[in-house]
Amino acid sequence: METSNPVLQTDTFKRPSAEARGSLRLEEMMTLQGTVIKTALLLILVVLGSAWTWNLFLKSGSNPAAVSIWLIGGAVGGLILAIVTTFKQTWAPITAPLYAACEGLFIGAISATMEQAFPGIVIQAATLTFGTLAAMLLLYESKIIQVTDTFKMIIASATGGIFIAYVITWGLSFFNIQVPFIYGNGIAGIVFSLFVIAIAAMNFVIDFDFIEKGAKQGAPKYMEWYGAFALMVTLIWLYVEFLRLLSKLRSRN
Repeated sequence: METSNPVLQTDTFKRPSAEARGSLRLEEMMTLQGTVIKTALLLILVVLGSAWTWNLFLKSGSNPAAVSIWLIGGAVGGLILAIVTTFKQTWAPITAPLYAACEGLFIGAISATMEQAFPGIVIQAATLTFGTLAAMLLLYESKIIQVTDTFKMIIASATGGIFIAYVITWGLSFFNIQVPFIYGNGIAGIVFSLFVIAIAAMNFVIDFDFIEKGAKQGAPKYMEWYGAFALMVTLIWLYVEFLRLLSKLRSRN
């Protein structure tokens, strides 16, 4: 069974665990505390990258064109690094920070642009994102949500369906074809955004479970970077989805 986060596969931690039990010292093994620290470091890189593009946007007189290349470059660079990290987990100590830096450039550009159109939207989206993260962690720790194989399958299927929907709409955009229920601010568009946010939030619960199991199985130390990278992927996805939802709601007024 696969985790719904595409960067965390079923055998991500199982492959190295046998080696870890047989040859790794305690300080060479993955820990929850180490993963938390790495996650914080990646978050700092995202914030620094975001601050740089945001400042560039302001210096340009709030001209979206001034940061468009960083928005596109950050998104494409982040995607490439995410794919590389997924298939080369041993590279995570290098590729994960680079991914965070690229996503920071993307997040800063899109946030500055959205803030210009809808003042206050960024702080609202950030508050909702970290509030959701905290809530999911609480639900996970209290065992209110049980991470069963059926639960994983449902979230994985929903996540895959969302990904396919976005790829299709992205392809259609080249032909100037828009899909209202995804990007529109009507009831259908808002319901779709709420659905995507719910699925993204559930990814947190599965990721927490997967990382905890990896630490218990004695995965190598580099998996702390990989686990932090996986959490950052979900965190950034959720933030962007909250921006999207809030923009739809604000544009209805």
